[in-house]
Amino acid sequence: MFTDHIWHVLGVLALALLVLGVISALSAILTTRTPQGAIAWSLALVGFPYVAVPLYWVFGRRRFHGYLERLRTSRKKHAGEIIAVYDAIARHRAELPPNRHDDFAMLEKLVQFPFTRGNSMDLLIDGRATFDAIFAAIEAAREYVFVEFYIVNDDELGRELARRLMAKARLGVRCKLLYDNVGSFSLSKSYVRELCAAGVDTRAFRTARGPKNRFQINFRNHRKIVIVDGKVAFVGGFNVGDEYLGRHGPWRDTHSRIEGPAVQCVQGAFIADWFWAADEIAPANWKPELSAKGDMTVLALPTSPADHEETCAIFFHQAIVAAKKRVWIATPYFVPDSPVFEALKIAALRGVDVRLLLPVKADSLFVHLASFSFIPDAQRCGVQVLRYAKGFMHQKVILVDDDVASVGTANMDNRSMRLNFEITMLVVDRGFAKKVEAMLEHDFEGATPAPPNSQRKRDTPFRIAVRAARLLEPIL
Repeated sequence: MFTDHIWHVLGVLALALLVLGVISALSAILTTRTPQGAIAWSLALVGFPYVAVPLYWVFGRRRFHGYLERLRTSRKKHAGEIIAVYDAIARHRAELPPNRHDDFAMLEKLVQFPFTRGNSMDLLIDGRATFDAIFAAIEAAREYVFVEFYIVNDDELGRELARRLMAKARLGVRCKLLYDNVGSFSLSKSYVRELCAAGVDTRAFRTARGPKNRFQINFRNHRKIVIVDGKVAFVGGFNVGDEYLGRHGPWRDTHSRIEGPAVQCVQGAFIADWFWAADEIAPANWKPELSAKGDMTVLALPTSPADHEETCAIFFHQAIVAAKKRVWIATPYFVPDSPVFEALKIAALRGVDVRLLLPVKADSLFVHLASFSFIPDAQRCGVQVLRYAKGFMHQKVILVDDDVASVGTANMDNRSMRLNFEITMLVVDRGFAKKVEAMLEHDFEGATPAPPNSQRKRDTPFRIAVRAARLLEPIL
């Protein structure tokens, strides 16, 4: 009798999963980005619902719900202040050179921030230079410090950041620290408690907030931002951990220090993220100041899975399409979508000097394997693929011709293009592009060309692993 009851319960559960599989398949058809993805999910959800249904509700969604809707509610409440902020930034709007207007002006419509003039942007190469500059800026803070990182570790560097924030908080400086739940999953509760006790408002981003995001662990806040007094900002590839200082092996990365009206746009991205995490608008300085150090044209490009359009993917596509002479790309993860990959190949076929700098070894096995599936096609079209060998390379840098460059947090993979909150600083300035050129040329010296047809020369298990990893492209 008891056994019959167990079988009855299992039968009901099986039927429920099958029904849920059908419902999920309909959801996939309506919301999955590509027809191929919709077909793959639908077949799996109906044919293997016991495995596919949990995977779909954790990894299958591409839209982050509630973020923009909450911002709209806040904007209605603070409409007058927000209009004043946008008007203040708009007074420093930069007109792009005629040869670049058609390439990049459309990005302003996507991010609702303008290109601004009167900025300076310094390259910070590798960890010690980056954190020395960040800590110096924190030390000079008078009103507030906003800090946002994907990863914050409770190690030597993490504790140094905590000590400096706590010291400023005790002096009356408003300090806020925002970290990603998944990226900082190992962050100790004692670390957070100590910061809060000292007056540093410390929050997790809460990517699973809201009923439609409840089961999602696939969305991440991958931004790395520091803002001091609304006058200085830092954006780039570094997280907070000893490995980023090369203490666990050589680490190659790039960050940037920004002054000028573009700081206000970076600040806008932080304020939106903080509002999602903390249900409050953090008071800030909204008076843009021209930098005394330069007059660069800069666009802050925050992108996210809450965007109506795939802003990050569009940016990568436009950067490649805009290239007339060269496009050099440094990225630790190379799993592009079809339009971006096709644009890269077409640029090389057009005669553009296309160089792709990747690490010899990645810190993500699946991403590393998946990248191999793209390289032979790229090389056949004339893309130069170089492997950086002096440690792990984690920078996210693009150089277009002699006048456009970017430094940010976004990798050239599906995760950054569609699943992560990212931010990229796009600079239209010959002087800055020249510095990026010199930096990348030095990196090329520490790299070796990827041999052609290298995948074919590997053993069969490796080639199978590469193709299998490619199938995971939508969630890598």
